Amino acid sequence: MKTDPTTWLNSYGDTLFRYALLKTSNTSVAEDLVQETLLAALKGHDNFKQQSSEKTWMIGILKHKIIDHFRKSAREQPLTQDHEPDDYEQMLFDETGHWRNETAPWDNPDQIIENQAFMKTLEECIDQLPPRHKDLFMLSEFHDMDNDSLCKLLDISSTNNMWVLLSRVRARLRNCLDTHWFKPSRDAC
Repeated sequence: MKTDPTTWLNSYGDTLFRYALLKTSNTSVAEDLVQETLLAALKGHDNFKQQSSEKTWMIGILKHKIIDHFRKSAREQPLTQDHEPDDYEQMLFDETGHWRNETAPWDNPDQIIENQAFMKTLEECIDQLPPRHKDLFMLSEFHDMDNDSLCKLLDISSTNNMWVLLSRVRARLRNCLDTHWFKPSRDAC
């Protein structure tokens, strides 16, 4: 059943915002994407065939807006961000390729994920990533995009290059989580 578009923000706004925030980890981007979704839904309201609920239809529009956002940000990022300075890798690894510092144990990952404080720390660590790396991580881990789609969307030359970038991103996140989540709690004991 089609509803009055003036009720959409009250009816669907929170759901759309939470979904966009989950996928982008950026409040202002999520707000913009919800606004674009509502405008697109308003323009296409007459073409809505009611084969799903309006809420489902709008989430579908939002999914496309999110992908468009990642495409646009990938085109706007300079390619030099793909290559991190060797200093960062030298800080993490010794000359034999082993971790310089022992990382904290991650005893129960499923339980940690349910912890809101951990999720806030993870979001803060993700926000510290360069934009292109953040997009790659979010699309890979939260959108479950396949390798070819990721390379095409983010204009990465090969899957090998993409895996190198993802390993660097994961190393940064691991280091950030060790520093801001795991080690402070261990030091408090």
